[in-house]
Amino acid sequence: MRDTPRLLVIAPHPDDEVLGTAGTIARFSKQGGDVTVGTIAAHMPPLYTKEVHERTVAEAKQAQRLLGVKESVFLDNPAVLLDKIGLPEFNGMVFNIVKRVSPDILLIPYVDRHVDHRLVFEACMVASRPVDVGLNIKICAAYETISETHWNAPHLEPNFTPNWCVDISEYIDQKLEAMKCYQSQLQTFPQSRSVEALKALALFRGSQAGMGYAEAYHILRMSFAPDDMFNL
Repeated sequence: MRDTPRLLVIAPHPDDEVLGTAGTIARFSKQGGDVTVGTIAAHMPPLYTKEVHERTVAEAKQAQRLLGVKESVFLDNPAVLLDKIGLPEFNGMVFNIVKRVSPDILLIPYVDRHVDHRLVFEACMVASRPVDVGLNIKICAAYETISETHWNAPHLEPNFTPNWCVDISEYIDQKLEAMKCYQSQLQTFPQSRSVEALKALALFRGSQAGMGYAEAYHILRMSFAPDDMFNL
C-alpha cells in the first residue's frame, strides 16, 4: 500500500456509513489513513423537504468529522429514486468517486432489501473491477446496514455472511456518538437503528471473532502482493 493508505466508504444514504463502518473509519483514521465517504443519495425533494435535506447533510458532516473523515462527498440524487437515473449515468457517478480517490480499501453496502442499496452495490462492483483504477484496490468488501441487510428473504435472496471482522473495541464509543449525531434517523430501542441495537450487533460480531466489539464485512475481492502483507 501507499505511505498513506486510503479508505473509501460508499454510503447509499446519510447514516449508512455510521451504521456499517463507523468503528472501522475511526480506527483507520486514528492509525494515519485517509478516509473519504461518498454519499450517493440524499433525503431531498420530491420525497423529502429541503429542510430535511439540509439537516441530514449537516448531521452527516458532524458525524464524519467526529470519526476523522478527511473528505465528505455528497451527490444530489433523490433517495428511493435512484432507479429513475439511467444506468450508464449512475454507474459513472460512482465510478468518478472511486477514480478520484483511488482507494486501497473500498467498503460498499451489501445487496439488501433497500433498492437504493442494491443499485449502489451494483455500481460499486462495476467501478471496482480489477482494471484501470480498480487495480489499486486491495480489498473490496460489503458492510451490513442494520435492519435493511437482515430483511432479505431467507434462502431466496443473498443473506449476509461475514468473512472479515474488524476489531473496533477501542472505537465503539465513537461509533455510538457518531450515530447520535443523526438525531433525524436515530430510533429508540428496540428499533434497529438505536444506540442499544448498534452496540449489541457490534458485541455479537466481536464474539464471533474473539474480539470485544467488531464490525463485520463480506470480502468481495482481495488482492495483495507479498510485500503488502506486512502492512496489514
